[in-house]
Amino acid sequence: MDPADILLLATAGFLSGVVNAIAGGGTFLTFGALSLAGLPPIAANATSSITQFPGYITSTLAYWSDIKRFWRGALLLCAISAAGALAGSLILLSLSNPSFRAMVPWLLIAATALFAAGPWLKPKPKPGQEAAVGSALGSLVQFLTAVYGGFFGAGMGVMMLATLGLTQSGDYHRLNALKNMLSIVIAAVAIVVFVSGGVVAWPQALVMVPAVALGGYAGVWTAKRVPQTVMRGLVIAVGLFLAGYYFWTG
Repeated sequence: MDPADILLLATAGFLSGVVNAIAGGGTFLTFGALSLAGLPPIAANATSSITQFPGYITSTLAYWSDIKRFWRGALLLCAISAAGALAGSLILLSLSNPSFRAMVPWLLIAATALFAAGPWLKPKPKPGQEAAVGSALGSLVQFLTAVYGGFFGAGMGVMMLATLGLTQSGDYHRLNALKNMLSIVIAAVAIVVFVSGGVVAWPQALVMVPAVALGGYAGVWTAKRVPQTVMRGLVIAVGLFLAGYYFWTG
């Protein structure tokens, strides 16, 4: 790696951690930076999963006061997320790079569209109602979301925040805390599969991991101060740029 690549990866990692802690979608940044640094699609996707993991942990810790109120009920969703992530990551490893690359721009467009529609998809929370987790519908939807997360990390947080908003109750920060907790489980399972499959680019991961971790913790502070429209606009712009990049170079 040359200094320009290191700067690109570190900057994308920090911003990714911030964006993931706020609303999800930060994986667009890490996946995109790794792609621009020359990694093939499957390696970029697998390495991006590695880099996101510390950010999920730090942002979850920053939300711990919220998580303590519902963590017992969330254990079922954690188990379901692990099963879905295992299925999705094994599917990814069964594909060739050309096959996966042909799917990437469509996956990016779908994730970006879902993220953009998120404010209209999420129902209005009922004042004073705690987050209800573990319902049958919520469990099924979370399994499918985890399959996607294990298969293609970009947009996982976007999709999960939207689907949790449709199937769970509670305010934004409660749903975001649950999303971060489940993201740890999904990423952990995917990482085990990807490492065993030998598709992780470790030098690039070591550059991005500390940057993502710092961004993940800073993102919770940012979430309470920066207008959501600003961060949503950034994620949508990156998603559309990456989709266009993969269509153009495909």
